[in-house]
Amino acid sequence: DAIDFSDNEIRKLDGFPLLRRLKTLLMNNNRICRIGESLEQALPSLTELILTNNNIAELGELDPLATIKSLTYLSILRNPVTNKKHYRLYVIHKVPQVRVLDFQKVKLKERQEAEKMFKGKRGAQLAKDIARRTKTFNPGAGLPTDKKKAGPSPGDVEAIKTAIANATTLAEVERLKGLLQAGQIPGRERKSGPSEDAEEEMEEDPVPNGS
Repeated sequence: DAIDFSDNEIRKLDGFPLLRRLKTLLMNNNRICRIGESLEQALPSLTELILTNNNIAELGELDPLATIKSLTYLSILRNPVTNKKHYRLYVIHKVPQVRVLDFQKVKLKERQEAEKMFKGKRGAQLAKDIARRTKTFNPGAGLPTDKKKAGPSPGDVEAIKTAIANATTLAEVERLKGLLQAGQIPGRERKSGPSEDAEEEMEEDPVPNGS
C-alpha cells in the first residue's frame, strides 16, 4: 500500500496510526524538519520513504529512520541536510538497511568507506559531532514563508529517464509517466531479489547516476 502526502504544509513526520500494510510514503514538497521517534511501531512494513524538497537541516534529524528495519529506498533530495559534509556516508552508516539513497544505489565501496569513517571511538565521536542537532522544536522557526514547489533538477530528470528506460512492461512505463505528471520522481532502480543485489554490490560495477 502507498500513501501520498505530497504538496502540503506538514512540518514533522509523526503521528501515524498503526499501518501494517503501508510500504510507500510520499512526502514531497512539504516543510518537514523533524522526524518522530519510534516510527517503526506505526509503520512496521515501510520500505520506501520519499522526503524530496523539505526542510531537514541536521544529520541528527535522520537518526530515527535507523529503527525502520524494512526501509530500503530513501530520498532526501533538496533538503538543506544534503549539503552537510559526509552526508551520504553518515546516512549509509546510520541507516544501513537503505539500498537506494537519493535514487542512487548504495555501493559496497560506500559502505566500506562509511564503516571506516565511523569505526571505533574516534568514529563514534565524529558521528556524534556531525549529528548534533538543536534540542528544541519551534514550529515554523527558520522556515521560508513561501516555499515554492521545486521542479525536477537535471539529476532528477536523468533519474526519470533511466527509470522509464529500464521499465519492462507498458504498464510500468505508464505508471512512471503518471508519477512524473503528478510531480513525483520515479527514479529508483527496479527492485530485484536479495541475491541479485548482493552480486551487484560485490561486483562494484559502475552504475549511472540516477539508477
